[in-house]
Amino acid sequence: MAFSQEDTAYKKRVLESTEIDLLFSYYGQDGQNAAVTGGSGTEELTDATSALIVNIPLNEDDVLTADVGISAYTSASSSNVNPLDGDSNRTVSPFSASSGASRHDVLVHFNPSYSHSSNDRNSVTTVNAYVSSEYDYFSVGFGVGYTRLFNEKNTEVSLSGKVYFDKWNPQYPIELRDGFFDSRTTGNGSYAPDFNAFADEERNSYSLSLGVSQILGKKLQGAIFMDAVLQNGLLSTPFQRVYFADTDDFFIEDFQLADDVERLPDSRFKLPIGGRLNYYLNDTFILRSYYRFYYDDWGIAAHTASLEVPIKLGDVFTLYPNYRFYTQSAADYFYEKDVALSSNSFYTSDYDLSKYHAHQYGMGIRYKDIFTKATILGFGWKALDVRANTYNRSDGLNAFIVTLGATFVAN
Repeated sequence: MAFSQEDTAYKKRVLESTEIDLLFSYYGQDGQNAAVTGGSGTEELTDATSALIVNIPLNEDDVLTADVGISAYTSASSSNVNPLDGDSNRTVSPFSASSGASRHDVLVHFNPSYSHSSNDRNSVTTVNAYVSSEYDYFSVGFGVGYTRLFNEKNTEVSLSGKVYFDKWNPQYPIELRDGFFDSRTTGNGSYAPDFNAFADEERNSYSLSLGVSQILGKKLQGAIFMDAVLQNGLLSTPFQRVYFADTDDFFIEDFQLADDVERLPDSRFKLPIGGRLNYYLNDTFILRSYYRFYYDDWGIAAHTASLEVPIKLGDVFTLYPNYRFYTQSAADYFYEKDVALSSNSFYTSDYDLSKYHAHQYGMGIRYKDIFTKATILGFGWKALDVRANTYNRSDGLNAFIVTLGATFVAN
């Protein structure tokens, strides 16, 4: 009897075994230009976020990823959506926090994705979905992507697209809600703002991304990328107050009552273009540089530049000192408190849309053991990242963030 045998080439799996990433971050900020109180008031906020990301190999070519997370914040700024809520003995002021329900909120997200790699590993196709929910906002999104490698994998081109369909549950400042009355109100005459709720409570976003990465030499790698983003619908934030220069002021104690809320155009086009350049200096140092230019049709032009210098300390530890600089021009519709006119079509006192510059400094340390010698609950401990950054903005907002990430691999 004769036997024949076909030669079967070995195909390496895209992902050898299930990987689990545990992520946690803690963010805190403070400032004196809160948009909730019309550009003047406390911006104190803390946010704790945790996420679980599970990467599961379905076979040699396909990987399923599930990303689920929860973010809980406490905000003195957002508490003043209703500054009259909570402690009745508190002095009502934009620079102190209400103890009411609007002080807290929780956001939950779920982001599943699926990727398929070709037999020659020169192309990858991905599809993903996204769902998130918080008290006043719900979002659902979908995306697809395609990556192609050329030139013996020295060149990589990627193209992706995403769509998001969002729905507001608008929470207007308490004084602009139907039936509001407070006997402590002071001012010239009666408080009767000419306020109309938003008719459109939906927001849609569409984005297209293109990236090209190229190995330029034994020690040099570069990349360029571009995003085109179009948004339409309710792009204003319903609980951010605006105060006009040409209307009378009304107060409850130290708190000024709104003349209106932020009003912005119902469409926005964004175009960020950037690049990276990484240089392998030696076995100890790598230079990672980044630059991005941003433009949108609301009048903002921005520049971002950053440098990270990984420093390898032996086989398992790496330090990550980094610095980032950011500057932007103001949006056409930004006004400081009591500057906008009631006759204007669009206006905001959100300092995120003002002219400013910012510096960010940080340090990180990474532990990596590809042999996963340590184990926890049957999973090998592959990596641990700890990073801390401080952020200082020219308008007085200061922030810090600490992140922790751990990667485990199924044995």
